[in-house]
Amino acid sequence: MAPYDQAPSERHSFLYGANGTFIAELYARYQQDPNAVSPDWQGFFAELGDEGRQVLAELQGASWAKTGAKVIGAADPDAPPPAKPGKGDKAAAPAPAAAPAAGITPEQVRQAQLDSIRALMLIRAHRVRGHLLAKLDPLGLEKRADHPELDYRSYGFTDADLDRPIFINNVLGMETATLRQIVDAVRRTYCGHIGVEFMHIQDPEQKAWIQERIEGIRNQTDFTTNGKKAILQRLSAAEGFEKFLQLKYTGTKRFGLEGGEVLVPAIEQVMKRGGQLGMKEIVLGMAHRGRLNVLANVMGKPFQAIFSEFQGNAAHPEDVQGSGDVKYHLGTSSDRDFDGNVIHLSLSPNPSHLEAVNPIVCGRVRAKQCQVGGQIPPTEESRAQVLGVLLHGDAAFAGQGLVPETLLLSELKGYRTGGIIHFIINNQIGFTTAPQYGRSGPYPTEVAKSIQAPIFHVNGDDPEAVIHVSRIAIEFRQKFLKDVVVDIVCYRRQGHNETEEPGFTQPLMYRAIKNQPTTRELYARQLVAEGVLSQEEADGIAKEFQAQLEADFQAATSFKPNKADWLEGKWQGLTTAGNDDRRGQTAVGSDVLKEVGLAISKVPDGVAVNSKIVRQLKAKQEAVETGEGIDWATGEALAFGTLLVEGTPVRLSGQDVGRGTFSQRHCVLVDQETEEKYVPLNHIRPGRQAVFEVHDSPLSEAGVLGFEYGFSLAEPHALVLWEAQFGDFVNGAQVIIDQFISSAESKWLRMSGLVMLLPHGFEGQGPEHSSCRIERFLQLSAEDNWQVCNITTPANYFHALRRQVRRDFRKPLIIATPKSLLRHKQAVSPLAMFAEGQTFHRVLPDEGVEVAGEKVRRVVLCTGKVYYDLYAERKARNVNDIAIVRLEQLYPFPAKTLAAELAKYPNADVVWCQEEPENQGYWFFTDRRIEKVLADIGHKAGRPKYAGRPESAAPATGLLKRHNQEQAKLLDDALSA
Repeated sequence: MAPYDQAPSERHSFLYGANGTFIAELYARYQQDPNAVSPDWQGFFAELGDEGRQVLAELQGASWAKTGAKVIGAADPDAPPPAKPGKGDKAAAPAPAAAPAAGITPEQVRQAQLDSIRALMLIRAHRVRGHLLAKLDPLGLEKRADHPELDYRSYGFTDADLDRPIFINNVLGMETATLRQIVDAVRRTYCGHIGVEFMHIQDPEQKAWIQERIEGIRNQTDFTTNGKKAILQRLSAAEGFEKFLQLKYTGTKRFGLEGGEVLVPAIEQVMKRGGQLGMKEIVLGMAHRGRLNVLANVMGKPFQAIFSEFQGNAAHPEDVQGSGDVKYHLGTSSDRDFDGNVIHLSLSPNPSHLEAVNPIVCGRVRAKQCQVGGQIPPTEESRAQVLGVLLHGDAAFAGQGLVPETLLLSELKGYRTGGIIHFIINNQIGFTTAPQYGRSGPYPTEVAKSIQAPIFHVNGDDPEAVIHVSRIAIEFRQKFLKDVVVDIVCYRRQGHNETEEPGFTQPLMYRAIKNQPTTRELYARQLVAEGVLSQEEADGIAKEFQAQLEADFQAATSFKPNKADWLEGKWQGLTTAGNDDRRGQTAVGSDVLKEVGLAISKVPDGVAVNSKIVRQLKAKQEAVETGEGIDWATGEALAFGTLLVEGTPVRLSGQDVGRGTFSQRHCVLVDQETEEKYVPLNHIRPGRQAVFEVHDSPLSEAGVLGFEYGFSLAEPHALVLWEAQFGDFVNGAQVIIDQFISSAESKWLRMSGLVMLLPHGFEGQGPEHSSCRIERFLQLSAEDNWQVCNITTPANYFHALRRQVRRDFRKPLIIATPKSLLRHKQAVSPLAMFAEGQTFHRVLPDEGVEVAGEKVRRVVLCTGKVYYDLYAERKARNVNDIAIVRLEQLYPFPAKTLAAELAKYPNADVVWCQEEPENQGYWFFTDRRIEKVLADIGHKAGRPKYAGRPESAAPATGLLKRHNQEQAKLLDDALSA
């Protein structure tokens, strides 16, 4: 039969048949020149699957010889194939088979060769797919069908071959083994309580390391008697804590860990082994399930404090203001000592939006790595010292988009953290949704393969297996500085929360759970059977812990927090915001401004700069030298550069930020010949300044914004900025804004000085490129939670940026940055406005009214780019009795400054003018606040009038003609009587 007439399965049988060596020779010819073999063989080789090609490569690379009953030179099926001949080289002829030893027939040699090849293919199949037969489900509900590629019969073996010795060349640690021994070894290694996925990894060293760790003599973690007792003690603490809460606070939501208690000793293994490998700090992030248990039994939060919170008491001292949050969202920090290695732990607070904390933890880790090593970017050594650990739910890991967005950052310059360890608490259910309805793949972990992370699936009712893979995970991470996933397959003993009846929707699962002994019970039985301890000793461990909980429960009634930890460590010396003007020292000496300005406008020697950029740099240089015409991008660069020479690092991240979306920034110069990058801001005072980081981010808003927010939480002494490509795109990161940036100080006592730059302005570019949805930020403004600005001058922008790190407190800053104003001839500032005696102005007075204040008939209040349209229209109409006043900061609302400005015009009516539709933008926020200011000063205007676009569902029209008509009308409404 010709090979092209065979079905794929038959081709594999044919390939592994007696013609194997002959086929290898043909394949070598085909690789060199496909036309060197007949068309039927061309088709055969072209349609081979990956495994078939792998076998042929191994056949080509093997040198076969017969000695007694074994074949010498069998290749490991995962060894790299021999190098292909170079261009012009002749293909090396396959090595001839050695002459058979006396008394051994060629047919016996051939059979021995085939046995080895088939056995190696069977071993490789288990490395790839053995996890599909692993016994992972503690409840035994998952029915796993045999996989044909894991059946020795699929490789031409029969039951009669089970006890025939086969040479496998020390694969699996055995030189020669029977088929029965081979099957037993691969099933024990890959199909027991641990299932490993690692063959998708392309790096040979990483793959070989895991293979050796799993298959070799290092495949076992030696548990001493004391070690086993310690595991039982930690399981008893995890279980006992949940039972105690269930008893004392029956029916109260706590999102307990019941069914996944093994997580506690698993994390502790990462801490203990990590400390031995040089790790000094862990930043944890997790959602609610098991959070209280982690806080108590891993982080060491006092049980008294937790019981006090259950009684309704505040989690922070009474003199610290804030709304607080529910118990299972809170974070904390502590130190744990493992055999003399002190590990600092910090658990990030997290809202109910599962997985939202992921990028925030990564950003915090990156910042801490820069701090411990004192270097930007962090070194490998500093990356090894700070670890991020993320705890996920199975349904959330598979379903939430922030998971792949966070994984995407893992190997990118500017965002690397040296690998996160991901623990999945796999309850095999998402609220009431079964896995087959919650994901398309067999596991929740499929997305982790996108970054070639090794994945360990493990049965949560086998504590020693869980701790074993946790140990492997931290060892792999510390060696390769890569992400690792540990999927702990367990169950959820209660419902989604403790007030539910899960049997409504999963009756079979919860019938099994009801009859399932707890992990602690099962492990105690194991240790009693092994003679490690007696049943009385096992029971005594649990009773002792319960007694401790009871004592702490009684003491909780009088418990009071004695301090808040929010202004410690790197935050020491900072304080809460006061009620003064809060301007900060933002002005810079003229000499420093010129030094910075000339340095960033210099064309560096040896760098082939684009000619268009050369012209821009010369224009900057002229503006700095003359002290006139400083534009927006130059003002921003002066802010960055002056901070850098003062020792303050600056980090700017976002899509296309190096060039700038509107080709305005060019803080990275690209050599036109080599594409090497030159950053002028890092060459102002080489060796005597802080580092400027600028990173063109991936096309992710939520992930990258979360990362930068996390960085700002850990590093208050750097200016950290995120820029949206267009302001509208910030809506892709809304969960980070709503749940963290806007409310973290109130909920969790966590400050941030993050700056969000959001290009905004109505220039007829359509509904998705006009509005940064500023109304959303204003609606979220309360309790002095952040600052919202729409700035119109480069000098004011300069001072706004610098005051972020030149005050003794931190608040997030949202700036609706311009687009057309980036090159507007009037949107410039003299250098003197950046220098001594200058500061940020929340309100900018009129600059063109020509009559006395009492003769002004109208004051038009506005913010942002529309000011320049109003100014031009007023000039075109030759109007001299209308004043135009700009609100550069919308929140905190500048009532005092605005009152002083409006008092200048006692006889004027007041109009609020905006480009945005009436139901969007600033109107609903400013209306009553302006009214209150007018009432406070007794102004006759009473209430402001509105001039702007009518209400609209979309932010803007997509038709330029209509846009121009709307723009003309709103200007007319603002300036007409």
